[in-house]
Amino acid sequence: MNLQIKKTIFVLLCVALLAGCATSNPPQRYAWVTGLKPDKAARYEDLHAHAWPGVNKMIKSCHIQNFSIHEREINGQLYLFAYLEYTGKDFDADMKRMAADPETQRWWKETDPCQSPLPDAAAKGKSGRIRRRFIS
Repeated sequence: MNLQIKKTIFVLLCVALLAGCATSNPPQRYAWVTGLKPDKAARYEDLHAHAWPGVNKMIKSCHIQNFSIHEREINGQLYLFAYLEYTGKDFDADMKRMAADPETQRWWKETDPCQSPLPDAAAKGKSGRIRRRFIS
C-alpha cells in the first residue's frame, strides 16, 4: 500500500472517530436538596457507607454516573445536597424502571424515613426521595 493511500485511510479514520465524539450526547446534570433528620443522620450515613450492590447496579443500569450526596449543616439544620449525571435517552423511563426494582424499593424504605422534605415538597405531598426532587 503506498503512502498516499495510508494517509487517506488515516484521515478517514480520524474523521470517523471525531464524528462519533461529536454526535455523543453530553450528560444531563441533576441536583437536589432535601433535609436530613438529625436523629436519623447516623443511620443514613451508615446505609450509604455500605450501599447495597444491587442498588448500585440499578443506578448504573439506569445510565446514572458521577452520583454523589453531600451532607451539610446550615443554621443547625442538616441538609443533603445531591448531584448526578444522566447519560441515557429517556430519563422518565429509566426512573420508572428504577422505581419498579424490588431491591431499590427496599432501599428507599430504609432511606426515606431518614429524610425530611423541604417545605415546598412537603406541601405538595412529596417525599425527600431523590427521584422526586430532580431539577436540571
